[in-house]
Amino acid sequence: MKKLVPTIIVERLPIYLQALQNMQQNGQETTSSDELGRQVGISAAQIRKDLSQFGEFGKQGRGYGVAYLVEQLQAILQVDRVWDMALIGAGNLGRAIAHYPHFAQHGFRVALIFDNDPARIGQTMGNLVVQDIAQLDEQISQSRVQLAMLTVPAGAAQAVTDALVKAGIHAILNYAPITLVTPAGVRVQNVDPVIFLQSMTYFL
Repeated sequence: MKKLVPTIIVERLPIYLQALQNMQQNGQETTSSDELGRQVGISAAQIRKDLSQFGEFGKQGRGYGVAYLVEQLQAILQVDRVWDMALIGAGNLGRAIAHYPHFAQHGFRVALIFDNDPARIGQTMGNLVVQDIAQLDEQISQSRVQLAMLTVPAGAAQAVTDALVKAGIHAILNYAPITLVTPAGVRVQNVDPVIFLQSMTYFL
């Protein structure tokens, strides 16, 4: 079984990974928790504490090997493989997501696209054909996709989520402005720009 690690620590790991990958692209071979902390705005002590949840990755006085730490974090986050995803909603946002190149660069691939609009069903988005959402259960069950991205209107989001869970989806990235209800074992991450903007305006 995986060690139970606080969610907030897991959510910081991709931030560290991104900074390390930028170092790697610039040809940097080693770094320290102090340098990494300055880049991501997190204290060196917190970074060391976070990483210690998963093992020992550096040596005192020598820091971390950038390539090695990238490899280890990718393995911990399970992004050292390609994850196929289902995209539900082929409107403007869905189309932009389907053509977003950085998913593939970081281990994610849109493999299925669904919509309920007859005008969109059958259209080609990249190398994929938009399928009727009525086929969602069958197609996801057959493909064994575990991840989904939801770009449907708020009024339809919960019903679509229920269908996704039934089909075997275990993680949902939700762009709909609504809080989804899911059973235990199904993880939802909400991405609502309005919420982030409202929290930012407090400080203005």
